[in-house]
Amino acid sequence: MKSFYETFSEVEAKKIMDKIEFHYTPKHASWLNVAEIEINVMDIECTDRRIGGMETLTYEVAWTKRRNEHKKKIEWNFTKKNADEKMSKYYVK
Repeated sequence: MKSFYETFSEVEAKKIMDKIEFHYTPKHASWLNVAEIEINVMDIECTDRRIGGMETLTYEVAWTKRRNEHKKKIEWNFTKKNADEKMSKYYVK
């Protein structure tokens, strides 16, 4: 919010701010990020092909169980530094 008032006149900044509704998210990754990643992995490993019969369907439904048994985990590699590099073109200078 402060950047609007630093960039625009007070009147213009207020006009813009009145049109924006902020939705704050947790500072540390949300559970939804984990769910989205798992769904993407499932899509790649399971549902990206046509299921031809009950045997294949039964096997694919057990995907989560097999993944848990193998203690598969998400390895977080995206850091604040990565975000800054990727998003820097959107920052107000």
